[in-house]
Amino acid sequence: MKKQNLILLFFLILLTFVCKPREVNHYYPIDGFDSNTNERIKKFLEETKNYPKRKVATFDGDGTVLGQAPHYMADECLYEVARDNPKKKPDVIKKMQQLSNVSLEYVQLRVKFFEGDNIDYLRELGVSCYKKYYAGKVFKPMVDLIKLLKENGFEVWIITASPEAMYQKFLSEELQIPITNIVGIKSVVRGGIITGTMVEPIVQDHGKKEAIETFVQAQPLLVGGNSRGDKEMIEYSQNLKLIINPDEYVAEDQTESIAEYARKNNWLIAKIKDVPSQDFPYISSKIFNIKKNKTNE
Repeated sequence: MKKQNLILLFFLILLTFVCKPREVNHYYPIDGFDSNTNERIKKFLEETKNYPKRKVATFDGDGTVLGQAPHYMADECLYEVARDNPKKKPDVIKKMQQLSNVSLEYVQLRVKFFEGDNIDYLRELGVSCYKKYYAGKVFKPMVDLIKLLKENGFEVWIITASPEAMYQKFLSEELQIPITNIVGIKSVVRGGIITGTMVEPIVQDHGKKEAIETFVQAQPLLVGGNSRGDKEMIEYSQNLKLIINPDEYVAEDQTESIAEYARKNNWLIAKIKDVPSQDFPYISSKIFNIKKNKTNE
């Protein structure tokens, strides 16, 4: 009887050990980030170690996890299709050329350009464009940061103003996150075909925060972006607010740059090299007169 009691006690102790919640706090410095950035990330992981709810981190796409110099991949890819298929929605292309390529109307027109196409075609088109013109431009420090976050129990989401289907497959593969965790500008899909009926919220400016509330449905502990269009989303973070290569430019409707705003509000500012490849085709600017994005040496 004593032997049976000892065996039972042993299994109870073992069960308690196995079922005890693991306190995850795995950290290593990320190559490519300076010491201040690494220290802030280390402190963040310590502060969120025992967070009792879903641990969520969200990031913008272009300029935050993916290089955007000299053009957004969404534009270079779309305008290559337009160049090779001049009869494909010329009215949409003409309208896009008259707009800022960060405006709400413009980012919706990107998706409407592909109205009538199969969604799988757009996913594979994104993979093809990435491999041709942007291979290696997913920022290595961000890949490592996302890996570190996942090792510490975080869900990672991408919230991008680029066409969702175009970015889903290649970013899912590069960042090793579920394809459904990449949320972008989207329209209703019927029978596998992209329609012109937009799905709200439109994922730009304040719509990025609304997209987190609508699709992620948890307030992130960390949010990262790179531009004024990410401001509302970054401010929604409960803890760490990260901005990559912020612009010092002061827009006409603003009183300060996003870089100055970030400094004033103690956001974590990180620098990552983002320069065009030597053989980049510049279809967006040379043929369609789309403004170039700045480089970051």
